[in-house]
Amino acid sequence: MNQRKISLRDLDFNNTGAWPREYKFGAAALLGLVLLGLLWWFFTRDKGDELEALERQEATLREEFVNEQGKAANLEPLKQQLAQMEQQLQQMLRQLPSKTEMPDLIVDISQTALATGIQNELFQPGPESPKEFYAEKPIALRMVGSYHQFGAFVSGVASLPRVVIMTMHDIALRPRNAATDPSAGIKDGTPLELAGTVKTYRYLDEEETAAQESAAAAAAAAGGGQ
Repeated sequence: MNQRKISLRDLDFNNTGAWPREYKFGAAALLGLVLLGLLWWFFTRDKGDELEALERQEATLREEFVNEQGKAANLEPLKQQLAQMEQQLQQMLRQLPSKTEMPDLIVDISQTALATGIQNELFQPGPESPKEFYAEKPIALRMVGSYHQFGAFVSGVASLPRVVIMTMHDIALRPRNAATDPSAGIKDGTPLELAGTVKTYRYLDEEETAAQESAAAAAAAAGGGQ
């Protein structure tokens, strides 16, 4: 006896137990797909976005780690280079005059000017200004001499036993009679007047450096306590 074919239109959804086997299997498969889709939509989809974010974060952290690892590998050579630079700086500073040598050095500078024939109309050392690891001493001066005498003076200062660093500030070089004759020019043998301020430098000894550091620490502590 031939079994009558049943179409979807003939199925009774209130009595699914009476459905043919193939329709039951099809409905179960469809229901399973719907459930899988719902599970993915409500639970798995957000986890996928979170996973992508974590993967991006992992890549960023890995890159940072590689950079920091490279810095750490170069840290020791940099420390050695810094120590060498500090040692070279200390050696250079030791070539400058000390606190006890500074008075004699100022006398030597003045005597060098006189030895070249320059007239020291004003040679007045001012108070020292301590810096981080050195001190500068200004000297107000007004000298009269020829072009060649000033050249010999600079050469004489450069040949002093101690390293002498001199910087010029507000220096004016003009003919001696410029005040009375503004049109006077600089000619060979014309007396010149050099006026202004020069600064010379010395290094701070260990006690002075320690005092500087203590004063800086006290100032920082006072500022932090306010």
